[in-house]
Amino acid sequence: MRVPGPLYRRALPGGGYVSIESTSDLDANEMRASLLVERRADPVRRIGHAPPVVAEAIDRDPQRALATLVEIATNNVEVAKYLKRWQSRTKS
Repeated sequence: MRVPGPLYRRALPGGGYVSIESTSDLDANEMRASLLVERRADPVRRIGHAPPVVAEAIDRDPQRALATLVEIATNNVEVAKYLKRWQSRTKS
């Protein structure tokens, strides 16, 4: 069983960060990883607010799940697209 926790993190150009976390094992054969985007540049403003999960990957191969989200996390344009999709879902 894998322990949930951070797998990847980088700063965003305007402040904040993007990270990938292993959120849980669904069972012994699959892993769930989440892509989070923290837009707040000021760490004090982050207190009490979890960054939104803008994408998830579930896969039997943990490396493949991670690779799927790293492809998004390393590209600022992709991060913005997924953040915009998340925002449109939450406004409904």
